[in-house]
Amino acid sequence: MGKSSEEDQKSADVRRVKEHDVVIVGAGFAGVAAAKSLGKAGVDVLLLDQNSYHQFQPLLYQVATSQIAVSTVARPLRSILRREREHVSIRAARVESIDASKKTVTTSDGIHYRGRILVVASGAEPNFFNTPGAEEHAYPLYSIDDATRLSSALLGALERASATRDASNEQAKLAVAVVGAGPNGVETAGAIAENIRDVVAKYHSEQFAADSCEVHLVDMVDTVLPPFSKASQKYTRTQLEKLGVKVHLGSAVSSVSKTGIKLADDTRIPAGIVIWAGGLKASHLLGPAGFTTGRGGRVDVNPDLTVPGFPGVYVLGDTANIVDAKGRALPQLGSVAKQSGNWAAKNIQAELSGGTRTDFGFVDMGYMAMIGRGKSVAELSTRRYQLQGPLAFLAWLGVHVMLLSGWQQKIGAVVSWFRDYFTSSRPQVVVHRPDVYEQARHQGPTTAIGESSGD
Repeated sequence: MGKSSEEDQKSADVRRVKEHDVVIVGAGFAGVAAAKSLGKAGVDVLLLDQNSYHQFQPLLYQVATSQIAVSTVARPLRSILRREREHVSIRAARVESIDASKKTVTTSDGIHYRGRILVVASGAEPNFFNTPGAEEHAYPLYSIDDATRLSSALLGALERASATRDASNEQAKLAVAVVGAGPNGVETAGAIAENIRDVVAKYHSEQFAADSCEVHLVDMVDTVLPPFSKASQKYTRTQLEKLGVKVHLGSAVSSVSKTGIKLADDTRIPAGIVIWAGGLKASHLLGPAGFTTGRGGRVDVNPDLTVPGFPGVYVLGDTANIVDAKGRALPQLGSVAKQSGNWAAKNIQAELSGGTRTDFGFVDMGYMAMIGRGKSVAELSTRRYQLQGPLAFLAWLGVHVMLLSGWQQKIGAVVSWFRDYFTSSRPQVVVHRPDVYEQARHQGPTTAIGESSGD
């Protein structure tokens, strides 16, 4: 009887293993690019992601600051891959584990998927660097859920500051601290500061915006935008400070609490909302999968994007440490991820047909960062042609419109940007998360009337 039950279980397990030519974990830039290229070539592909949509991460901060709608940065995967639907299957399921040696993936519903080729492009997650209180109290900004939580928190904190203006002897403040002065942190701090200057002042009062709202940008390094030139860094800091952002550089965050942050030099910055843009690490799935992880918890890959010691396994995007033809480490950018997905698809087609893989040929398009309306920096191509101000702003807009995946998303972004540029209105103000909104309404720093909170 026991033997029969054991055999029945093995038989059930076999039935629950789904076979495909290629199994792709993750529907970010790399995963979607690989799936689309392979689908066009008629390869049998399974694309797995916990969400049924692709999210455009470079614009999440604009969702959080009510500049654009959620629908602008989220597009259903079946819409993106509708022309490849005969060859690309999509499953919205949470991946519980990966076995790289067997090229199998197990989802939370207990189903196992196996591919002749396995592609891991599971993205990254916030790296809090074991900073006390950061994971509990800070807001990361890496997913649509993160963006809607932050948006609701900002609205709640603003309401708290407004409600206490004339109601007590203590004035609550909309105080925001952004940790991390890379592109994500700079863009987020600039967008919030611009909201305070143009939107809060318009709908509340200029005095309220000046006295009760503040934005801090913090980083342990001694400059903003470390990958950029000194000229771009100087311009960026100047423009941020003109927007009212208080910049604190050269001291790491030592702890985060409900009411602010403490720096390594013992400086305390009151802030009811702490936004964590201080770094990313690779998905937690990699170590248990059997991979040896390197810098940032990512997998060091071969020049052809395969993994040493794991035939038929590719790791892409933010999950991989990828180097260019000169051996230089490539940054975790959407352009790197998208190009790696397309290149891996070519190598996979070659591998399945008995051909030869080729080394990844990355086309370096440079760096960009938005600071505010009409103010951006761009360093283009490998020669790093530098643009600042309106020209860089237009280049930034053009590149991001091009990268958005659908015409509805492109049009939605352009309409929102034009409206924002000429009217400073925010019709996208929506409380997506009432629980977060209510929490933000009841916590944060306060200052006695007539006193200054200091830095």
